Amino acid sequence: MFPPFDPERDERKRRQTVFTRGQVPVRVLIPNIFTLVGLCAGLTAIRMGIEHRWDLAVAALVFAAILDGIDGRVARLLKASSRFGAELDSLADFVNFGVAPAIIMFNWALEDLHSLGWIAVLVFAVCSALRLARFNVSLDRTDTPAWQSNYFVGVPAPAGAIILLLPIYAQDLGLHLPSLTPLVLIYTIAIALLMVSRVPTFSGKLIGQKIAREHVPPVFVLAALFIALLLTYPALTLAVGSVTYLALIPWSAYRYHAEERKAAKTAKAQGGKGQATQEPSASPDEQVIRLRTKP
Repeated sequence: MFPPFDPERDERKRRQTVFTRGQVPVRVLIPNIFTLVGLCAGLTAIRMGIEHRWDLAVAALVFAAILDGIDGRVARLLKASSRFGAELDSLADFVNFGVAPAIIMFNWALEDLHSLGWIAVLVFAVCSALRLARFNVSLDRTDTPAWQSNYFVGVPAPAGAIILLLPIYAQDLGLHLPSLTPLVLIYTIAIALLMVSRVPTFSGKLIGQKIAREHVPPVFVLAALFIALLLTYPALTLAVGSVTYLALIPWSAYRYHAEERKAAKTAKAQGGKGQATQEPSASPDEQVIRLRTKP
């Protein structure tokens, strides 16, 4: 059930020895436990959305998103990556960030549009599935430049689920949007298209891998401040975060294309330099002339 799968380290022989004994290391189970707890949170968000308990539905979905960001890092930290865990994480992500937000949004506002609203949430769920499938396929590529690892292609599914619920955050802040149901429908389809688009968005994978010693205390303070704001003012924190993320999409696309042009110029300069250092081969006639003119 847990075949070895770690593309970054060549430990296959050692892991096969462990698994052939019929025993699974406990460290392999820990990331999958995080994934299953996140799946339970996503299913709970669906129930809360059906019961029209919007605060609890949003809280469960945010909790699932936090666990989704943790399980992969825990797996890499414990060297416990497995093909089973990768497949389980993908299936849980579709339920948590494709099905759950679609049902929540339909019960919150789009139900008034009947079939048209249902089509909108179906489009969102389908786009979420396509986004996850494309991401899984991209993991097998090994020819991607290092700088591209800092970008996603399109909006990732967890971010798409969080920003989809922006109208709910706005209502909690006093902005009554249910009367603007057609706008919510357009917004839902727009977020769905962003997930399957080719627009580069920041991933942050290369940020914070190593932190200077003097920056460690401020990072802890900022993390504690974010958690305090999320627990004290959840609607405001999520609304500001969603708007900020949407505003950063054009900037991330600009940075991506700037780095792409820089990489292309560097490659062209290196290629031109390599060609300049090579002496062009002489033609047969020139070689004959050189041999005849030698003393």
